[in-house]
Amino acid sequence: MKNTSKFLAAIGLISIGSAADIPDANAQKMEKCYGIVKAGKNDCKAADGRHTCAGYAKEDGSYNEWILLPYGTCERILDASSVSEAELDQAESE
Repeated sequence: MKNTSKFLAAIGLISIGSAADIPDANAQKMEKCYGIVKAGKNDCKAADGRHTCAGYAKEDGSYNEWILLPYGTCERILDASSVSEAELDQAESE
């Protein structure tokens, strides 16, 4: 029984140490990144209003579908944009 208790205590300490190494998403500035999402892997609603849920993207690479990435990452990805196609269309019509 003593070995089991020591084993569980060691697992608990490892878990605490591992959790401390994971960056807190709330503490890190994030941005929406459009045009790089695979079908069904988007984070939330489409910018053009076609759907309102995560995982509903119908095609790869749509500029109305997004995922959250650490700020500054999107600009480093080929063909990615921090502005949606719907936002660009609205800006052009104004």
